[in-house]
Amino acid sequence: MPLNASPRVFKREPLHLLGHLNAQENVLAPGLYVEGEKKTLRARAQGLLESLGLSDRLHFFPGQLSGGQQQRVSIARALMNGGDVILADEPTGALDSKSGEEVMAALCDLNAKGHTVIIVTHNNDIASYAPRLIHIQDGCITSDTVDRSASSAAGPPSVPRSRAAQSLSTNTLSGWLEAMKIALSWLVRKPLHAGLTVLGIVIGIAAVSSVIALGEGARDRIVQDINSMGSDTIDIYSGKDWGDLYNSSSKTLHESDVGYLRSLPYVDSLSPVSSATATITSKSANLTAQVLGVGEGYIRVRGQVLAQGAFFSSDDVVRQAQVAIIDENMRKKLFPNGEDPIGKVILVGPMPAFVVAVIKNVRTSFGGAPELQVFVPYTTLMSRISGQQFLDSIVLRVADGVSNELAESNVNRLLELKHGSKDFFTSSSDSIIRSVARATKVLNLLIISVASISLLVGGIGLMNMMLYSVAERTYEVGVRMAFGARRRDIMQQFLSESCLVCLIGGGFGLLLSLLAGEISGRLQTDFPLKFSVWSVMVAFASSTLVGLVFGYIPARNAARLDPVEALSRA
Repeated sequence: MPLNASPRVFKREPLHLLGHLNAQENVLAPGLYVEGEKKTLRARAQGLLESLGLSDRLHFFPGQLSGGQQQRVSIARALMNGGDVILADEPTGALDSKSGEEVMAALCDLNAKGHTVIIVTHNNDIASYAPRLIHIQDGCITSDTVDRSASSAAGPPSVPRSRAAQSLSTNTLSGWLEAMKIALSWLVRKPLHAGLTVLGIVIGIAAVSSVIALGEGARDRIVQDINSMGSDTIDIYSGKDWGDLYNSSSKTLHESDVGYLRSLPYVDSLSPVSSATATITSKSANLTAQVLGVGEGYIRVRGQVLAQGAFFSSDDVVRQAQVAIIDENMRKKLFPNGEDPIGKVILVGPMPAFVVAVIKNVRTSFGGAPELQVFVPYTTLMSRISGQQFLDSIVLRVADGVSNELAESNVNRLLELKHGSKDFFTSSSDSIIRSVARATKVLNLLIISVASISLLVGGIGLMNMMLYSVAERTYEVGVRMAFGARRRDIMQQFLSESCLVCLIGGGFGLLLSLLAGEISGRLQTDFPLKFSVWSVMVAFASSTLVGLVFGYIPARNAARLDPVEALSRA
């Protein structure tokens, strides 16, 4: 029967003091498993030690105390929960005479205060302290004498008893906090063993959180690349679909389609697109670049920004003006000395053209090489450079507040009615983003599953450490059970240790990931790490889950220990 379940308390050799706890903590230990405020219990433990003459030994560990002092600490611990019966088995065994007298004086004082003291001894001198002597020989009582002259003991002990109806796990919050404190003290005593286990968790959590952050960063970067080509846009191409061998020879999109689409109420702006590859020549350079023939609405559709100058107008489109707009990459190539390109003449293929504007570079999609581009009115390209009479594509921007998916569906339906057949196909920025999101999600799950292997290895290392801890602390478990710890208290204690290891590892792992993210940001990699509240929560949830899952079996083994057998391993 656990000692906090009744008013009887037993004390015998060996003393069963816990070596890693000081005198006050040893006395306080039984109080952890009964109802009472921690401050009150600590004051009670201190008072008991002071009453036994150990006021100057409160913070001494058992190994720093003499045998008699250890005996008195053991007596104080026996009284912590208010026990009124003390069973002392050879209380002066292996003690010098002075220490023995101190212990017997303490027991006599307790008896005078109302405690029943039962001494088991073979020493007649020790037996003479008791007013009642019971002799036992070969398992039978041979005599029972009472010294009537001895003063009668006082009434019941005045020391208040804590009710035994509660346990460490009854108050969930305080119970876990106390268990965490015990766990922390154990980890501090085993720094190397705990450190290696924490390292395994650190690597696992860092891998998982970094992969999640990498996936978030990659997705945002790809979406940003797509949006740089225009948000809420729909591109219409000639042909059946991507990869159609006859796309290059399809001539299904014409200027009449541009006028028809411009009349639709959900179209904000649009631009025809025709392209060709031509040699671009200036006084300083001669190079090959892509020439895009576009309309006056192209800059709004794509959301691009001019660095200087002005985009060509609808009048320039109508009169097939020989004007050109270059991007910043092209300006560096054509005008390497930093001269102002506005108003300068360049050759676009065979056609001379005035540079009227410089458009800011658009970050290349998915980290590709920078492109060299020249923009001219699409009418100019078709009549003066390529000679083609059809459009390569039409790009339109959907009006604000209109569903991109609905607009794309209507464009497909109306153009098919106009053409009489489905001789074109469309692609929207939203559909690309959705496809990318699906792809990155699948890729993330795959990478996380691989990264989780390192977390699994860390969890196995944690289980190994906890099993070792249970085996090494079997005696401690027996002692705690002897003075009142229930099985659920023992399980809670060891689960707290495994969770604490994982939380520490999770914290350091997350810091390592954040450091990697900072380095990645400074290096300006294509896919920076992006941390979110969700990724932090996943990291700590993962570490806690690992602690609970891999700490359960060791905790269960500890809770199932038989206290008698555990104490025998002292």
